[in-house]
Amino acid sequence: MTLVQTQPRPAGADLVHRTAEEVMDAAGPQVCDDMSVEVALAVMAAARTGRLVVCDQDDQRIGLVTRTDLTAVRDSGAHTDRVRLRDILGDHGSFASPVTTMAEAEHAMRTRRLGVLPVVDEQGSALGILALSR
Repeated sequence: MTLVQTQPRPAGADLVHRTAEEVMDAAGPQVCDDMSVEVALAVMAAARTGRLVVCDQDDQRIGLVTRTDLTAVRDSGAHTDRVRLRDILGDHGSFASPVTTMAEAEHAMRTRRLGVLPVVDEQGSALGILALSR
């Protein structure tokens, strides 16, 4: 796996020394953690995205869910309409700061086996997403 570069790279720039802010993709919609799995899937479809940044009632980011995560929960035998995003977050609470280097981000993603890593500012607002490609 290698990091996906989502913006043009200046000639001669070394990717591992660049910051998350320089190469991140758009964060996508932010939703509240009390949203149901079904509604979250509908939001994803409407927004034409494969991921949602999940925030608590104080608008602080607490995780990230993907279409794959939500589909697996919906299709499981234990799914009910009472399952909320906060119930399924698991280990999706990892985030990078805009000044995190790509080497640090890639190491964190590989260590935690994350396909995407949200980039957040000091107030906890999602700025973008870093992704690993296969």
